[in-house]
Amino acid sequence: MPIVNILLTREGSTPERDSVTPEEKARLIKGVSDLLLEVLGKPLESTFVTIQEVELEGWGWGGLPALEYRKLRATPPGG
Repeated sequence: MPIVNILLTREGSTPERDSVTPEEKARLIKGVSDLLLEVLGKPLESTFVTIQEVELEGWGWGGLPALEYRKLRATPPGG
């Protein structure tokens, strides 16, 4: 029985949204389940998919919180 956990940042898919829509989540669940059926032959009824959204303040990379790292990358060299 496969269990797939999808972690997403809570930012939405467009600037005016702050989370993934229920419709987008449903498409992710369907797509992952169909892929496991196609590749591994795992029946849809035995595949579990969870989706967790991580608040923007709850993750980072490059040793910095995400927003700080993005600001750093957006700053032109020498500026």
